[in-house]
Amino acid sequence: MKPLGGTYIPASYVKYLESGGSRVVPIRLNQSQAEYEKIFNSINGVLYIGGAVDLFSSDYAKAARIFFQLAQKANDMGDYFPLWGTCMGFQLLTVMVAGENLLTNTTAENLALPLNLTAEAWFSRMFENFPVKLLKAVSQEPLTGNFHHYGLTEENFRRNEKLQQFFSILSTNVAENGATFVSTMEGRRYPFYGVQWHPEVNLFQWNPHFQFPHSPNAVRLSSLLSEFFVNEARKSLHHFSNPEEETAALIYNYAPVFVGRFTAYEQCYFF
Repeated sequence: MKPLGGTYIPASYVKYLESGGSRVVPIRLNQSQAEYEKIFNSINGVLYIGGAVDLFSSDYAKAARIFFQLAQKANDMGDYFPLWGTCMGFQLLTVMVAGENLLTNTTAENLALPLNLTAEAWFSRMFENFPVKLLKAVSQEPLTGNFHHYGLTEENFRRNEKLQQFFSILSTNVAENGATFVSTMEGRRYPFYGVQWHPEVNLFQWNPHFQFPHSPNAVRLSSLLSEFFVNEARKSLHHFSNPEEETAALIYNYAPVFVGRFTAYEQCYFF
């Protein structure tokens, strides 16, 4: 995809957030601290998307760390601001909290799986408004698309005091090599959430070579999670200083490109 642009955002993440009732502002890489702070004070939440970059030295990781620190400080001061990490975004959250990379080989590539829900899942913020029937389906039917090679094992999570104090494990899964990895988590104190799987694909990705769950329960799962995170963002009081600045920042200023012939995505935004 390099001829199309230096950086990209899969349109499925954008549509996923929009389907929950929000608008999307793309956060560009290689901006200054001041520019990121201005964006932070204008938006109501951040979704860390999936991909494959270095979790310490990449431009993605550097920008993500700034927003993580800003969000943590804001929440400490009573300024509600949620974060969500999907796949690599989930992994990045664990690295930022632990202060080290505890990921190991937990390959679950192109697999649709049910979630092994923990006891904490039934009392979590993330799942509290789920119908009991759907939660049971989540634990019995292959509703979550997995496309990763690395992850955080439950053992490594429980050995790390920082992670244990910061996050609750809501679900686990078993990798192709038999390792049990954390697949869903939420912050105990902070409105920070992470999934190692991809809820957006259930709604917006269709390549027949990939295990994208599209059953009614799979679609409902993703829809409820999108609505959940957007409702978390509604609690934030951040806003742009004026309508013109807001309009200029929205992703509507960019046109998605069809990339379905050579990627697993249908469309991407390039920058």
